[in-house]
Amino acid sequence: MEQFHCSILLDDVKEKVRKLKAYGVDDAEILSAMNDEYLFPQLIVTEDYRIVLSGEKSVEVEMEPLVKAVYLLFLSHPEGIVLKCLPDYRAELTTLYLLLRPYGLTNRVKKSIMDVTNPILNSINEKCTRIRKKFSKVLPQNVVRYYAISGNRGEAKKIDVVRVNVIWKCKLPTSQAL
Repeated sequence: MEQFHCSILLDDVKEKVRKLKAYGVDDAEILSAMNDEYLFPQLIVTEDYRIVLSGEKSVEVEMEPLVKAVYLLFLSHPEGIVLKCLPDYRAELTTLYLLLRPYGLTNRVKKSIMDVTNPILNSINEKCTRIRKKFSKVLPQNVVRYYAISGNRGEAKKIDVVRVNVIWKCKLPTSQAL
């Protein structure tokens, strides 16, 4: 008898999910609503630009400055960024880097920023891989994709985290600040 009731409840859930999708609610929002806070923790960018996942146990996702600047750049653009347009974001990325390392730009750092915003080079993909690995260490594998930078080839790359789960405690120096 219990199994029969579970089957009816599951059918009801499936029907409600179909209705939500018909209203334009995306999979990430549905999954977020169906999973508890542990699976989809809030992503907090602190006043000093640390990236923290909150939950039962808050954990900082540590990244080197340029990788973190890339992450913050994509996080501040929920619509995503087409990689061939990365040169248009060079100044914004530089500003973000300087927030993380206010000691100025060395020639090596300037070259790294040029490389990461050059869509012909592989530097941006390397940074995205590093970011994914950092989140893989602290989140279940099926959840990582919502916190990492991803997207199909030729399309905008973005971070698919449900935006109500993103808390900005810092102020970004761009018009795109959330």
